[in-house]
Amino acid sequence: MSVVPADALQGAAPAAEGRHPAGPAELGPRARLWPSLVAVYRAQLSRARVARIPLLFVATFQSIGIMILMRGVVDGGGEARAVVAGSAVLVVAFVALNLLAQYFGQLRSSGGLDHYATLPVPPAAVVLGAAGAYASFTVPGTVVTAVFGCLLFGLPMTHLWVLVAVIPLAGAALAGLGAALGLIAPRPEFATLLGQLGMSAALLLGVLPPERMPQVVRLARDLLPSTYGVEAFARTFGERPDWGFVLGDLAVCAAVGVISLAVATWAYRRAAVR
Repeated sequence: MSVVPADALQGAAPAAEGRHPAGPAELGPRARLWPSLVAVYRAQLSRARVARIPLLFVATFQSIGIMILMRGVVDGGGEARAVVAGSAVLVVAFVALNLLAQYFGQLRSSGGLDHYATLPVPPAAVVLGAAGAYASFTVPGTVVTAVFGCLLFGLPMTHLWVLVAVIPLAGAALAGLGAALGLIAPRPEFATLLGQLGMSAALLLGVLPPERMPQVVRLARDLLPSTYGVEAFARTFGERPDWGFVLGDLAVCAAVGVISLAVATWAYRRAAVR
């Protein structure tokens, strides 16, 4: 056993007293929005990939079945354009409104928001990353639905490329609304109910031709974010599409998307601190 001299201990005491206490450790810089968004998107994409086949099957065949049913009522013209455009956007609404509301509702009730709250990730990155991951699976189903509808009703497929703008803009508007519903709902059951009601509204107000709707229902249709994506897509089926109106509908859809995602971000902050 080693013996330490007493003078060594006495000499060490003044040295220890002369040291200044260490201050609080500095935190690292907060993660930026874009890298955080990419990281959350990849994580959610790998998690949602498990359910991609049922998701594509249900969302796509639901819209195709609606078009087949409407084929016996609608022959062509503007009504056929509304049915095909509304059915294609309905695939996006099924995921953005229904599934995303359920996801955030379950995430809030299970304490999953606490995990994201401990990470140096901006709230907007969580909302946008989850919304983008779920919306990515709607692209094949939306394209298949649009092509099938054009073949079923004899519509031209010349301007189907406009889906490149319709899918993300309508998806952003509906995803922000779905995420906000899931985060605001006090219980996951209410989030599921609100998501189902939102999808039903997108079905009834988006697929049915507006010419056959009462004036009150048309006003409610104008308040639905997906309406402008449907209108923009439906206008491209004409012989000479008015691209000014198409761009105007897409701009309204983009503005509503920014507002709805901002509301979803606020709802995420509100739910995360509780």
